[in-house]
Amino acid sequence: MEEEDESLEKLLKWAAEMGITDSTIQNHSRSRNCLGHSLTVSHFPEAGGRGLAAARDLTKGELILRVPKTALFTTECLLKSDQKLSLAVNRHLFLSPSQILIVCLLYEVGKGKSSWWYTYLMLLPRCYEILATFGPFEKQALQVDDAIWAAEKAVSKAESEWKQAIKLMEELKLKPQLLSFKAWLWASATVSSRTMHISWDEAGCLCPVGDLFNYAAPGEGEESNIGIEDVEGWMPAPCLPKGDTTDVLDSEKFNAHLHRLTDGRFEEDVNSYCFYARNNYKRGEQVLLSYGTYTNLELLEHYGFLLNENPNDKVFISLEPGMYSCCSWPRESQYVDQNGKPSFSLLSALRLWMTPVNQRRSVGHLAYSGHQLSVDNEISVMKWLSNNCLGMLNSLPTSKEEDALLLCAIDKIQDIYTAMELKKVLSDFGGEVCTFLENYDVQCRQRGAKLSLSRKTKLSMQRWKLAIQWRLRYKKTLADCISYCDYTVNCLPNDNVPTGGIK
Repeated sequence: MEEEDESLEKLLKWAAEMGITDSTIQNHSRSRNCLGHSLTVSHFPEAGGRGLAAARDLTKGELILRVPKTALFTTECLLKSDQKLSLAVNRHLFLSPSQILIVCLLYEVGKGKSSWWYTYLMLLPRCYEILATFGPFEKQALQVDDAIWAAEKAVSKAESEWKQAIKLMEELKLKPQLLSFKAWLWASATVSSRTMHISWDEAGCLCPVGDLFNYAAPGEGEESNIGIEDVEGWMPAPCLPKGDTTDVLDSEKFNAHLHRLTDGRFEEDVNSYCFYARNNYKRGEQVLLSYGTYTNLELLEHYGFLLNENPNDKVFISLEPGMYSCCSWPRESQYVDQNGKPSFSLLSALRLWMTPVNQRRSVGHLAYSGHQLSVDNEISVMKWLSNNCLGMLNSLPTSKEEDALLLCAIDKIQDIYTAMELKKVLSDFGGEVCTFLENYDVQCRQRGAKLSLSRKTKLSMQRWKLAIQWRLRYKKTLADCISYCDYTVNCLPNDNVPTGGIK
Protein backbone atom coordinates (compact mmCIF):
# COMPACT_ATOMS: atom_id res chain seq x y z
CA MET A 1 0.00 0.00 0.00
CA GLU A 2 2.83 2.39 0.88
CA GLU A 3 4.52 1.57 -2.42
CA GLU A 4 1.30 2.37 -4.29
CA ASP A 5 0.91 5.68 -2.43
CA GLU A 6 4.49 6.58 -3.30
CA SER A 7 3.88 5.76 -6.99
CA LEU A 8 0.73 7.89 -6.94
CA GLU A 9 2.59 10.81 -5.41
CA LYS A 10 5.23 10.54 -8.15
CA LEU A 11 2.52 10.44 -10.81
CA LEU A 12 0.81 13.59 -9.49
CA LYS A 13 4.15 15.39 -9.37
CA TRP A 14 4.98 14.24 -12.94
CA ALA A 15 1.50 15.30 -14.06
CA ALA A 16 1.96 18.77 -12.58
CA GLU A 17 5.23 19.13 -14.50
CA MET A 18 3.30 18.15 -17.65
CA GLY A 19 0.80 20.96 -17.09
CA ILE A 20 -2.08 18.76 -15.90
CA THR A 21 -4.12 20.81 -13.46
CA ASP A 22 -7.43 20.94 -11.63
CA SER A 23 -7.24 24.71 -11.32
CA THR A 24 -9.80 26.79 -13.21
CA ILE A 25 -7.23 29.52 -13.80
CA GLN A 26 -5.13 29.35 -16.96
CA ASN A 27 -1.35 29.48 -16.66
CA HIS A 28 -1.52 29.20 -12.88
CA SER A 29 1.78 28.69 -11.12
CA ARG A 30 2.63 24.99 -11.17
CA SER A 31 2.87 23.17 -7.86
CA ARG A 32 4.30 19.80 -6.87
CA ASN A 33 0.84 18.26 -7.20
CA CYS A 34 -1.58 18.62 -10.10
CA LEU A 35 -4.55 18.21 -7.74
CA GLY A 36 -5.77 19.97 -4.63
CA HIS A 37 -7.73 22.92 -6.00
CA SER A 38 -10.83 21.04 -7.24
CA LEU A 39 -10.02 17.35 -6.83
CA THR A 40 -8.13 14.98 -4.59
CA VAL A 41 -7.40 11.24 -4.78
CA SER A 42 -9.43 9.21 -2.33
CA HIS A 43 -10.59 5.63 -1.76
CA PHE A 44 -14.21 4.49 -2.04
CA PRO A 45 -14.37 0.80 -1.01
CA GLU A 46 -18.04 0.40 -1.96
CA ALA A 47 -18.00 2.57 -5.06
CA GLY A 48 -15.16 1.75 -7.42
CA GLY A 49 -12.14 1.76 -5.12
CA ARG A 50 -9.58 4.49 -5.81
CA GLY A 51 -11.15 7.55 -7.37
CA LEU A 52 -11.33 11.33 -7.29
CA ALA A 53 -13.13 13.30 -4.60
CA ALA A 54 -14.14 16.95 -4.51
CA ALA A 55 -11.49 19.03 -2.76
CA ARG A 56 -14.11 21.77 -2.31
CA ASP A 57 -17.77 22.25 -3.14
CA LEU A 58 -18.16 21.90 -6.92
CA THR A 59 -20.88 23.27 -9.17
CA LYS A 60 -22.46 21.29 -12.00
CA GLY A 61 -20.78 22.18 -15.30
CA GLU A 62 -17.65 23.62 -13.67
CA LEU A 63 -14.23 22.86 -15.13
CA ILE A 64 -12.47 20.46 -12.75
CA LEU A 65 -9.50 19.06 -14.70
CA ARG A 66 -7.46 20.03 -17.75
CA VAL A 67 -4.92 17.70 -19.41
CA PRO A 68 -2.72 19.22 -22.18
CA LYS A 69 -2.35 17.37 -25.47
CA THR A 70 1.34 16.84 -24.74
CA ALA A 71 0.35 14.73 -21.73
CA LEU A 72 -1.98 12.42 -23.68
CA PHE A 73 -0.68 8.94 -24.50
CA THR A 74 -1.55 8.69 -28.20
CA THR A 75 -0.26 6.74 -31.18
CA GLU A 76 0.54 10.04 -32.89
CA CYS A 77 2.83 11.34 -30.13
CA LEU A 78 4.59 7.96 -29.77
CA LEU A 79 5.29 7.61 -33.49
CA LYS A 80 6.64 11.17 -33.66
CA SER A 81 9.04 10.55 -30.80
CA ASP A 82 10.37 7.14 -31.87
CA GLN A 83 11.60 6.56 -35.42
CA LYS A 84 12.07 2.83 -34.94
CA LEU A 85 8.47 2.45 -33.83
CA SER A 86 7.19 4.70 -36.63
CA LEU A 87 8.99 2.78 -39.39
CA ALA A 88 7.80 -0.57 -38.07
CA VAL A 89 4.18 0.55 -37.71
CA ASN A 90 4.15 1.98 -41.23
CA ARG A 91 4.88 -1.53 -42.52
CA HIS A 92 1.75 -2.86 -40.78
CA LEU A 93 -0.93 -0.31 -41.59
CA PHE A 94 -3.46 -3.14 -42.10
CA LEU A 95 -3.72 -3.30 -38.31
CA SER A 96 -6.57 -1.40 -36.69
CA PRO A 97 -5.89 1.85 -34.77
CA SER A 98 -6.61 0.00 -31.50
CA GLN A 99 -4.15 -2.78 -32.33
CA ILE A 100 -1.45 -0.20 -33.10
CA LEU A 101 -2.08 1.63 -29.82
CA ILE A 102 -1.88 -1.68 -27.93
CA VAL A 103 1.48 -2.46 -29.58
CA CYS A 104 2.71 1.05 -28.75
CA LEU A 105 1.72 0.54 -25.12
CA LEU A 106 3.60 -2.77 -24.87
CA TYR A 107 6.58 -1.18 -26.63
CA GLU A 108 6.73 1.62 -24.05
CA VAL A 109 6.34 -0.83 -21.18
CA GLY A 110 9.30 -2.75 -22.61
CA LYS A 111 11.50 0.34 -22.30
CA GLY A 112 11.21 0.21 -18.53
CA LYS A 113 12.58 3.23 -16.69
CA SER A 114 13.93 4.72 -19.91
CA SER A 115 10.37 5.36 -21.12
CA TRP A 116 9.25 8.95 -20.83
CA TRP A 117 5.88 7.52 -19.68
CA TYR A 118 7.34 5.22 -17.02
CA THR A 119 5.83 7.09 -14.03
CA TYR A 120 2.37 6.84 -15.56
CA LEU A 121 2.69 3.26 -16.81
CA MET A 122 3.76 1.98 -13.38
CA LEU A 123 0.44 3.07 -11.88
CA LEU A 124 -1.75 1.30 -14.43
CA PRO A 125 -3.71 -1.68 -13.03
CA ARG A 126 -1.83 -4.99 -13.13
CA CYS A 127 -4.94 -6.97 -14.01
CA TYR A 128 -8.43 -6.50 -15.39
CA GLU A 129 -11.73 -8.41 -15.32
CA ILE A 130 -13.09 -7.64 -18.80
CA LEU A 131 -14.90 -10.48 -20.59
CA ALA A 132 -11.88 -11.31 -22.75
CA THR A 133 -10.05 -12.43 -19.58
CA PHE A 134 -12.78 -14.91 -18.59
CA GLY A 135 -11.73 -18.56 -18.60
CA PRO A 136 -14.05 -21.49 -19.42
CA PHE A 137 -15.38 -21.74 -15.85
CA GLU A 138 -16.14 -18.02 -15.53
CA LYS A 139 -17.80 -17.92 -18.95
CA GLN A 140 -20.13 -20.78 -18.05
CA ALA A 141 -20.86 -19.08 -14.73
CA LEU A 142 -22.67 -16.34 -16.67
CA GLN A 143 -25.32 -19.04 -17.44
CA VAL A 144 -27.22 -16.94 -20.02
CA ASP A 145 -26.46 -17.97 -23.62
CA ASP A 146 -26.17 -14.40 -24.93
CA ALA A 147 -23.68 -13.50 -22.19
CA ILE A 148 -21.63 -16.67 -22.71
CA TRP A 149 -21.55 -15.96 -26.44
CA ALA A 150 -20.41 -12.36 -25.78
CA ALA A 151 -17.57 -13.64 -23.58
CA GLU A 152 -16.48 -16.25 -26.12
CA LYS A 153 -16.59 -13.65 -28.88
CA ALA A 154 -14.48 -11.26 -26.79
CA VAL A 155 -11.83 -13.94 -26.17
CA SER A 156 -11.82 -14.98 -29.83
CA LYS A 157 -11.48 -11.37 -30.99
CA ALA A 158 -8.56 -10.75 -28.62
CA GLU A 159 -6.76 -13.89 -29.80
CA SER A 160 -7.28 -12.99 -33.47
CA GLU A 161 -6.00 -9.43 -33.02
CA TRP A 162 -2.97 -10.68 -31.08
CA LYS A 163 -2.04 -13.11 -33.86
CA GLN A 164 -2.38 -10.35 -36.46
CA ALA A 165 -0.07 -8.04 -34.50
CA ILE A 166 2.55 -10.58 -33.39
CA LYS A 167 4.77 -10.00 -36.43
CA LEU A 168 4.98 -6.27 -35.72
CA MET A 169 5.84 -6.93 -32.07
CA GLU A 170 8.57 -9.37 -33.12
CA GLU A 171 10.03 -6.76 -35.50
CA LEU A 172 10.15 -4.35 -32.57
CA LYS A 173 12.03 -7.03 -30.61
CA LEU A 174 9.71 -6.94 -27.62
CA LYS A 175 10.75 -9.08 -24.67
CA PRO A 176 9.30 -12.63 -24.71
CA GLN A 177 6.89 -11.91 -21.86
CA LEU A 178 5.52 -8.92 -23.76
CA LEU A 179 4.89 -11.07 -26.85
CA SER A 180 2.58 -13.40 -24.92
CA PHE A 181 -1.18 -13.47 -25.22
CA LYS A 182 -1.37 -12.70 -21.51
CA ALA A 183 0.52 -9.43 -22.07
CA TRP A 184 -1.68 -8.63 -25.08
CA LEU A 185 -4.80 -9.15 -22.96
CA TRP A 186 -3.47 -6.75 -20.35
CA ALA A 187 -2.63 -4.04 -22.89
CA SER A 188 -5.89 -4.61 -24.77
CA ALA A 189 -7.87 -4.29 -21.53
CA THR A 190 -5.98 -1.10 -20.69
CA VAL A 191 -6.93 0.41 -24.04
CA SER A 192 -10.52 -0.86 -23.82
CA SER A 193 -11.19 0.37 -20.30
CA ARG A 194 -9.12 3.55 -20.02
CA THR A 195 -8.97 5.32 -23.38
CA MET A 196 -10.94 8.48 -24.10
CA HIS A 197 -12.32 9.75 -27.37
CA ILE A 198 -10.24 12.02 -29.59
CA SER A 199 -11.24 13.15 -33.06
CA TRP A 200 -7.94 12.35 -34.80
CA ASP A 201 -7.59 8.69 -33.75
CA GLU A 202 -10.48 6.26 -33.33
CA ALA A 203 -8.36 4.22 -30.91
CA GLY A 204 -8.60 7.12 -28.48
CA CYS A 205 -5.95 8.20 -25.97
CA LEU A 206 -4.80 7.32 -22.48
CA CYS A 207 -5.27 10.34 -20.26
CA PRO A 208 -3.10 10.48 -17.12
CA VAL A 209 -5.07 11.55 -14.01
CA GLY A 210 -8.21 11.87 -16.15
CA ASP A 211 -8.49 8.09 -16.04
CA LEU A 212 -8.81 8.13 -12.23
CA PHE A 213 -12.50 9.10 -12.44
CA ASN A 214 -14.90 6.28 -11.64
CA TYR A 215 -18.05 5.68 -13.69
CA ALA A 216 -21.56 7.00 -13.25
CA ALA A 217 -24.27 5.77 -15.58
CA PRO A 218 -26.21 8.51 -17.39
CA GLY A 219 -29.77 8.62 -16.08
CA GLU A 220 -32.81 8.33 -18.26
CA GLY A 221 -33.53 12.05 -18.07
CA GLU A 222 -29.99 12.94 -19.09
CA GLU A 223 -30.17 11.12 -22.41
CA SER A 224 -33.69 12.06 -23.49
CA ASN A 225 -32.53 14.88 -25.74
CA ILE A 226 -29.35 13.29 -27.01
CA GLY A 227 -29.01 12.08 -30.57
CA ILE A 228 -27.30 8.89 -31.70
CA GLU A 229 -24.31 10.81 -32.92
CA ASP A 230 -23.74 12.16 -29.41
CA VAL A 231 -23.53 8.73 -27.82
CA GLU A 232 -20.53 7.67 -29.86
CA GLY A 233 -17.96 9.83 -28.16
CA TRP A 234 -17.25 12.54 -25.66
CA MET A 235 -19.79 15.31 -25.80
CA PRO A 236 -19.14 18.95 -26.68
CA ALA A 237 -18.32 20.84 -23.53
CA PRO A 238 -17.45 24.46 -22.80
CA CYS A 239 -14.00 25.80 -23.55
CA LEU A 240 -11.73 27.81 -21.34
CA PRO A 241 -12.11 31.53 -22.01
CA LYS A 242 -9.47 33.25 -24.09
CA GLY A 243 -7.92 36.58 -23.25
CA ASP A 244 -7.07 37.46 -19.66
CA THR A 245 -5.27 34.39 -18.31
CA THR A 246 -6.26 35.14 -14.72
CA ASP A 247 -9.98 34.78 -15.44
CA VAL A 248 -11.83 31.80 -14.09
CA LEU A 249 -14.63 30.09 -16.00
CA ASP A 250 -17.71 32.22 -16.57
CA SER A 251 -20.70 30.06 -15.60
CA GLU A 252 -22.94 31.69 -18.20
CA LYS A 253 -20.71 30.34 -20.96
CA PHE A 254 -21.46 26.73 -20.12
CA ASN A 255 -25.05 26.78 -18.86
CA ALA A 256 -26.21 25.68 -22.31
CA HIS A 257 -24.06 22.56 -22.07
CA LEU A 258 -25.33 21.17 -18.77
CA HIS A 259 -27.66 18.65 -20.46
CA ARG A 260 -24.80 16.83 -22.18
CA LEU A 261 -24.57 13.07 -21.73
CA THR A 262 -20.86 12.85 -20.95
CA ASP A 263 -18.54 15.12 -19.14
CA GLY A 264 -15.43 15.98 -21.14
CA ARG A 265 -13.78 16.26 -24.50
CA PHE A 266 -10.64 17.48 -26.20
CA GLU A 267 -10.87 21.26 -26.64
CA GLU A 268 -9.04 22.42 -29.77
CA ASP A 269 -8.78 26.07 -28.75
CA VAL A 270 -6.94 25.28 -25.51
CA ASN A 271 -5.23 22.15 -26.89
CA SER A 272 -6.30 20.18 -23.82
CA TYR A 273 -8.67 17.50 -22.66
CA CYS A 274 -11.14 19.21 -20.33
CA PHE A 275 -13.39 17.59 -17.72
CA TYR A 276 -16.49 19.11 -16.16
CA ALA A 277 -18.52 18.32 -13.04
CA ARG A 278 -21.61 16.33 -14.05
CA ASN A 279 -23.41 17.27 -10.80
CA ASN A 280 -23.06 19.51 -7.79
CA TYR A 281 -20.65 17.89 -5.33
CA LYS A 282 -19.95 18.59 -1.67
CA ARG A 283 -16.38 18.51 -0.46
CA GLY A 284 -15.28 14.90 0.04
CA GLU A 285 -17.90 13.37 -2.26
CA GLN A 286 -16.72 11.16 -5.10
CA VAL A 287 -16.68 12.97 -8.45
CA LEU A 288 -17.88 10.60 -11.16
CA LEU A 289 -17.61 10.59 -14.92
CA SER A 290 -20.02 9.18 -17.48
CA TYR A 291 -18.25 7.14 -20.16
CA GLY A 292 -21.54 6.79 -22.07
CA THR A 293 -24.61 4.56 -22.08
CA TYR A 294 -23.87 0.87 -21.41
CA THR A 295 -25.73 -2.20 -20.22
CA ASN A 296 -24.10 -4.21 -17.44
CA LEU A 297 -22.90 -6.82 -19.94
CA GLU A 298 -21.28 -4.07 -22.03
CA LEU A 299 -19.65 -2.58 -18.93
CA LEU A 300 -18.28 -6.02 -18.10
CA GLU A 301 -17.06 -6.50 -21.66
CA HIS A 302 -15.25 -3.18 -22.03
CA TYR A 303 -14.47 -2.01 -18.47
CA GLY A 304 -14.50 -5.06 -16.22
CA PHE A 305 -17.17 -4.00 -13.73
CA LEU A 306 -20.94 -3.69 -13.46
CA LEU A 307 -23.46 -1.65 -11.49
CA ASN A 308 -26.01 -3.05 -9.08
CA GLU A 309 -28.45 -0.33 -10.18
CA ASN A 310 -27.83 0.52 -13.82
CA PRO A 311 -30.62 2.62 -15.42
CA ASN A 312 -29.38 1.53 -18.86
CA ASP A 313 -29.42 -2.21 -18.23
CA LYS A 314 -31.94 -4.38 -20.08
CA VAL A 315 -33.00 -7.97 -20.74
CA PHE A 316 -34.04 -9.05 -24.21
CA ILE A 317 -36.98 -11.42 -24.54
CA SER A 318 -36.93 -13.87 -27.45
CA LEU A 319 -39.94 -13.17 -29.67
CA GLU A 320 -41.47 -15.36 -32.32
CA PRO A 321 -40.48 -14.32 -35.88
CA GLY A 322 -44.00 -13.15 -36.59
CA MET A 323 -43.87 -10.72 -33.67
CA TYR A 324 -40.99 -8.85 -35.27
CA SER A 325 -42.69 -8.70 -38.66
CA CYS A 326 -46.03 -7.37 -37.38
CA CYS A 327 -44.51 -4.04 -36.33
CA SER A 328 -41.79 -1.65 -37.46
CA TRP A 329 -39.97 -1.35 -34.13
CA PRO A 330 -36.29 -2.41 -34.35
CA ARG A 331 -35.40 -5.53 -32.37
CA GLU A 332 -32.92 -3.70 -30.15
CA SER A 333 -35.75 -1.49 -28.86
CA GLN A 334 -37.81 -4.45 -27.60
CA TYR A 335 -36.57 -5.36 -24.13
CA VAL A 336 -37.37 -5.38 -20.43
CA ASP A 337 -35.90 -2.44 -18.52
CA GLN A 338 -33.72 -3.02 -15.44
CA ASN A 339 -36.69 -2.22 -13.17
CA GLY A 340 -38.77 -4.99 -14.78
CA LYS A 341 -40.91 -2.76 -16.96
CA PRO A 342 -41.23 -3.79 -20.64
CA SER A 343 -40.09 -1.14 -23.11
CA PHE A 344 -42.60 0.94 -25.03
CA SER A 345 -41.67 -0.88 -28.23
CA LEU A 346 -42.02 -4.35 -26.70
CA LEU A 347 -45.48 -3.57 -25.34
CA SER A 348 -46.60 -2.12 -28.68
CA ALA A 349 -45.34 -5.18 -30.57
CA LEU A 350 -47.02 -7.64 -28.18
CA ARG A 351 -50.32 -5.76 -28.23
CA LEU A 352 -50.38 -5.89 -32.02
CA TRP A 353 -49.38 -9.55 -32.08
CA MET A 354 -52.19 -10.47 -29.69
CA THR A 355 -54.69 -8.73 -32.00
CA PRO A 356 -56.34 -10.80 -34.76
CA VAL A 357 -54.57 -10.22 -38.09
CA ASN A 358 -57.65 -8.73 -39.74
CA GLN A 359 -57.95 -6.10 -36.98
CA ARG A 360 -54.34 -4.98 -36.69
CA ARG A 361 -54.60 -2.28 -39.32
CA SER A 362 -57.49 -0.57 -37.56
CA VAL A 363 -55.80 -0.50 -34.11
CA GLY A 364 -52.20 -0.04 -35.21
CA HIS A 365 -52.21 3.71 -34.51
CA LEU A 366 -53.33 3.03 -30.92
CA ALA A 367 -50.61 0.42 -30.34
CA TYR A 368 -47.93 2.68 -31.78
CA SER A 369 -48.99 5.52 -29.49
CA GLY A 370 -48.73 3.31 -26.41
CA HIS A 371 -52.42 2.76 -25.69
CA GLN A 372 -53.95 -0.42 -24.33
CA LEU A 373 -56.20 -1.98 -26.98
CA SER A 374 -58.59 -3.81 -24.67
CA VAL A 375 -58.69 -5.50 -21.28
CA ASP A 376 -58.55 -8.97 -22.86
CA ASN A 377 -55.66 -7.94 -25.09
CA GLU A 378 -53.71 -6.51 -22.16
CA ILE A 379 -54.26 -9.66 -20.10
CA SER A 380 -52.99 -11.78 -23.00
CA VAL A 381 -49.92 -9.57 -23.37
CA MET A 382 -49.10 -9.70 -19.65
CA LYS A 383 -49.72 -13.45 -19.50
CA TRP A 384 -47.44 -14.10 -22.48
CA LEU A 385 -44.70 -11.85 -21.05
CA SER A 386 -44.94 -13.29 -17.54
CA ASN A 387 -44.86 -16.89 -18.76
CA ASN A 388 -41.84 -16.24 -20.97
CA CYS A 389 -39.93 -14.54 -18.16
CA LEU A 390 -40.79 -17.46 -15.87
CA GLY A 391 -39.64 -19.92 -18.54
CA MET A 392 -36.34 -18.07 -18.90
CA LEU A 393 -35.80 -18.16 -15.13
CA ASN A 394 -36.62 -21.85 -14.89
CA SER A 395 -34.22 -22.69 -17.72
CA LEU A 396 -31.22 -21.39 -15.73
CA PRO A 397 -29.26 -23.73 -13.44
CA THR A 398 -29.67 -21.64 -10.27
CA SER A 399 -32.26 -19.33 -8.77
CA LYS A 400 -31.63 -15.75 -7.73
CA GLU A 401 -31.88 -16.85 -4.09
CA GLU A 402 -29.17 -19.46 -4.65
CA ASP A 403 -26.98 -16.88 -6.41
CA ALA A 404 -27.29 -14.49 -3.48
CA LEU A 405 -26.15 -17.26 -1.11
CA LEU A 406 -23.33 -18.19 -3.48
CA LEU A 407 -21.98 -14.63 -3.38
CA CYS A 408 -21.88 -14.97 0.41
CA ALA A 409 -19.99 -18.25 0.02
CA ILE A 410 -17.36 -16.63 -2.19
CA ASP A 411 -16.80 -13.91 0.40
CA LYS A 412 -16.44 -16.63 3.06
CA ILE A 413 -13.89 -18.57 0.97
CA GLN A 414 -11.76 -15.43 0.66
CA ASP A 415 -11.69 -15.14 4.46
CA ILE A 416 -11.14 -18.86 5.19
CA TYR A 417 -7.91 -19.92 6.90
CA THR A 418 -8.25 -23.63 7.69
CA ALA A 419 -9.39 -26.88 6.11
CA MET A 420 -12.21 -27.23 8.65
CA GLU A 421 -13.65 -23.88 7.64
CA LEU A 422 -13.44 -24.83 3.97
CA LYS A 423 -15.27 -28.12 4.59
CA LYS A 424 -18.03 -26.18 6.38
CA VAL A 425 -18.54 -23.91 3.37
CA LEU A 426 -18.56 -26.90 1.00
CA SER A 427 -21.18 -28.66 3.09
CA ASP A 428 -23.36 -25.54 3.09
CA PHE A 429 -23.10 -24.74 -0.62
CA GLY A 430 -21.43 -27.54 -2.63
CA GLY A 431 -22.17 -27.53 -6.38
CA GLU A 432 -20.57 -24.60 -8.13
CA VAL A 433 -18.25 -23.90 -5.20
CA CYS A 434 -16.87 -27.44 -5.40
CA THR A 435 -16.37 -27.14 -9.16
CA PHE A 436 -14.42 -23.90 -8.71
CA LEU A 437 -12.19 -25.33 -5.99
CA GLU A 438 -11.51 -28.44 -8.09
CA ASN A 439 -10.74 -26.42 -11.22
CA TYR A 440 -8.21 -24.26 -9.41
CA ASP A 441 -6.85 -27.00 -7.15
CA VAL A 442 -7.62 -25.07 -3.97
CA GLN A 443 -6.34 -27.04 -1.02
CA CYS A 444 -4.71 -26.68 2.35
CA ARG A 445 -0.98 -26.76 2.01
CA GLN A 446 1.36 -27.73 4.81
CA ARG A 447 1.61 -24.36 6.48
CA GLY A 448 -0.03 -25.05 9.79
CA ALA A 449 -3.15 -26.19 7.89
CA LYS A 450 -3.59 -22.68 6.54
CA LEU A 451 -5.54 -22.39 3.30
CA SER A 452 -3.40 -20.93 0.53
CA LEU A 453 -5.06 -19.23 -2.44
CA SER A 454 -2.78 -18.40 -5.37
CA ARG A 455 -2.96 -15.04 -7.11
CA LYS A 456 -4.40 -16.78 -10.17
CA THR A 457 -7.15 -18.34 -8.03
CA LYS A 458 -8.01 -15.01 -6.41
CA LEU A 459 -8.28 -13.32 -9.82
CA SER A 460 -10.50 -16.09 -11.13
CA MET A 461 -12.63 -15.84 -8.01
CA GLN A 462 -13.16 -12.14 -8.69
CA ARG A 463 -14.26 -12.87 -12.27
CA TRP A 464 -16.51 -15.66 -11.02
CA LYS A 465 -18.07 -13.25 -8.55
CA LEU A 466 -18.71 -10.72 -11.34
CA ALA A 467 -20.38 -13.44 -13.44
CA ILE A 468 -22.70 -14.32 -10.54
CA GLN A 469 -23.48 -10.65 -9.86
CA TRP A 470 -24.37 -10.17 -13.53
CA ARG A 471 -26.67 -13.20 -13.75
CA LEU A 472 -28.29 -12.30 -10.40
CA ARG A 473 -29.13 -8.83 -11.71
CA TYR A 474 -30.46 -10.47 -14.91
CA LYS A 475 -32.73 -12.79 -12.90
CA LYS A 476 -33.97 -9.97 -10.70
CA THR A 477 -35.03 -8.07 -13.81
CA LEU A 478 -37.01 -11.06 -15.06
CA ALA A 479 -38.61 -11.55 -11.63
CA ASP A 480 -39.48 -7.86 -11.47
CA CYS A 481 -41.10 -8.14 -14.90
CA ILE A 482 -43.31 -10.98 -13.66
CA SER A 483 -44.34 -8.79 -10.69
CA TYR A 484 -45.01 -5.90 -13.08
CA CYS A 485 -47.27 -8.09 -15.20
CA ASP A 486 -49.21 -9.27 -12.12
CA TYR A 487 -49.59 -5.71 -10.87
CA THR A 488 -50.76 -4.46 -14.27
CA VAL A 489 -53.42 -7.18 -14.54
CA ASN A 490 -54.67 -6.48 -11.01
CA CYS A 491 -55.04 -2.80 -11.86
CA LEU A 492 -57.22 -3.46 -14.92
CA PRO A 493 -61.01 -3.09 -14.73
CA ASN A 494 -62.46 -6.03 -12.78
CA ASP A 495 -64.40 -7.55 -15.66
CA ASN A 496 -62.58 -10.52 -17.21
CA VAL A 497 -59.56 -10.15 -14.91
CA PRO A 498 -58.49 -13.44 -13.28
CA THR A 499 -58.52 -13.32 -9.49
CA GLY A 500 -55.04 -13.13 -7.97
CA GLY A 501 -53.33 -11.90 -11.13
CA ILE A 502 -51.82 -14.05 -13.88
CA LYS A 503 -52.13 -17.82 -13.74
